[in-house]
Amino acid sequence: MAEDAFTAHRPLLFTIAYEMLGSADDAEDVLQESYLRWSAVDPADVEHPRAYLVRVVTRQALNHLRSVRARREDYVGPWLPEPIRTAPEVSDDAILAESVSMAMMLVLETLNPTERAVFVLHDVFGYPHGEIAASIGKSEVTVRQIAHRARRHVHARRRRFEPGSATTRDVVRRFLLATAGGEVQPLMDLLAPDVVVLSDGGGKAVAARRPITGREDAARFALGVARAGTDTTRFEHATYNGMPAARFVVDGALDWLLAFEIHDGRITGLYGMRNPDKLHRAGTVRALDRGERNRPADAARAPRREDAERGTRRDER
Repeated sequence: MAEDAFTAHRPLLFTIAYEMLGSADDAEDVLQESYLRWSAVDPADVEHPRAYLVRVVTRQALNHLRSVRARREDYVGPWLPEPIRTAPEVSDDAILAESVSMAMMLVLETLNPTERAVFVLHDVFGYPHGEIAASIGKSEVTVRQIAHRARRHVHARRRRFEPGSATTRDVVRRFLLATAGGEVQPLMDLLAPDVVVLSDGGGKAVAARRPITGREDAARFALGVARAGTDTTRFEHATYNGMPAARFVVDGALDWLLAFEIHDGRITGLYGMRNPDKLHRAGTVRALDRGERNRPADAARAPRREDAERGTRRDER
């Protein structure tokens, strides 16, 4: 049945759409649009359902991304991707964990839509240039050029990344204890000298309108946030975008979310989300997937999969 095939590949399709769009809501819209197209197709005409569905989702995500870029340029304050709650085991796939991290998603935001699609499909999911070319309506030669340009851009801006682990979670625990107790020096010891704080309120909640850089300013910001808490504020440890995070709950409702970027035991990035439009689904754990055959490809960081199935309908050949 068409629904069964779509459901089976849904984690992969959602992951592709989310990495292209940076929004779980938009990714869900793309999946809904793609399902409607899929349900109108005779499954007997599709040789490889997964490849065909990836092509449909890619095209829908590209269309969606082009339409929302102008809206993001007018965003109030720093824009952050909509955080998605991920299972701790997402860290077992280092490429997947890094690709959905806040830092990487912000780098992807600096690519144009076509560059982003090519980078995501090739370097994260391992699709060959020829298959990507068919998905985005470009020649294979052009896709190779786009891939090279996008990879160079990403690698120049890529931040160091460590997926969530027992060690990084301990750093988060110590950070929360230090801020709750107003302990300045222990807090400073946990922050890297070049730490960056980004907070997204979207003009709908109180948040810093500009990035905060440096250990001293970051510590003042963290202590100020802690002092603004109430007796009914409680925090919960969680994993978001493959990163250790803390959920701050006030009177039973999620008020804000803080994700931690950690390297060598120091916090190098803090990503705070307060925009209520991006928090309303933040309790849902998202199933992510790069596709089974990508699992052993970690060594290259840009896996090649020239033997991938072709996502063409028989009547298109």
